[in-house]
Amino acid sequence: MAEIPRRHRLKRYFWIALGLILFVHTLFAFLAYHRLSLGHLIAIGFVLLFFMLTLYGLVAYVLLPRLWRRYYQHQPQLSGSPKVTHTKEGIPGDPLNVGLVGSESEVVQAMLKAQWHPADSASLETVIRIANSMIFHHPDPDAPVSNLYLGDRKQDLAFERPEGPSAKRRHHVRFWRNEGHEIEGRVFWIGAATFDQSIRMSAYTGQILHRIDPELDAERDKLLDDLNQAQELDSTFQTPGIGVTLNGRNGEGDWYYTDGQILVGVLKAIPVELPQAAPLPAPS
Repeated sequence: MAEIPRRHRLKRYFWIALGLILFVHTLFAFLAYHRLSLGHLIAIGFVLLFFMLTLYGLVAYVLLPRLWRRYYQHQPQLSGSPKVTHTKEGIPGDPLNVGLVGSESEVVQAMLKAQWHPADSASLETVIRIANSMIFHHPDPDAPVSNLYLGDRKQDLAFERPEGPSAKRRHHVRFWRNEGHEIEGRVFWIGAATFDQSIRMSAYTGQILHRIDPELDAERDKLLDDLNQAQELDSTFQTPGIGVTLNGRNGEGDWYYTDGQILVGVLKAIPVELPQAAPLPAPS
């Protein structure tokens, strides 16, 4: 079983302690105001506790599961979609956490409008260029990203958005055209969005690579928020992904945590301009 990160455990203990303090404080305030005996206070406390536990049980185990079940049935065709990428060596890579619905031209137009730049393919020239950017703090908005795979296919599209003067820190996403999983007749692109926060040596290969920020959900949400701010989204919905993961590892050994959901944005369709008919000749 995955170990819960320490800061998450501390948050959980904080809220439990705060809840107990507020509960006890409320009971004693009620006692002081109504001048009730300690016995009456204990009886009222047990009644309130029973009510709270009953309410929690109904919400957590009856109401919310039914709501989520109905919600995910909205897109049952995505139930068979892949959940995680892998490296060329077959090591599990970044989990899939984002998706877009639209044609390739609509995806490219929307990402450009949201100020995400197409990333170059990895080559000797682009690797030297990104190294120069990192060492001398030169901007490189089209810096290359390494390849990840779904099956035997590397990403079809990749975009990035720099943060800072060099390519050391950047938002980036890879997209694959998800064949056989169309949404209302439109192409479904499934992707993995992560944030490169620093440079480090790979725990598996010893290569010098980016280290991703472990909070994957924030990066997924930022991408969709950027598209929304650019007014490129018609709607959004969620579909199950890898599932709740508290101490995952990607293909280069970087750890991550996520709620395991894939957030999908439906892009606005580009209007199709029909050719205008030639004017009819005037009657003679």
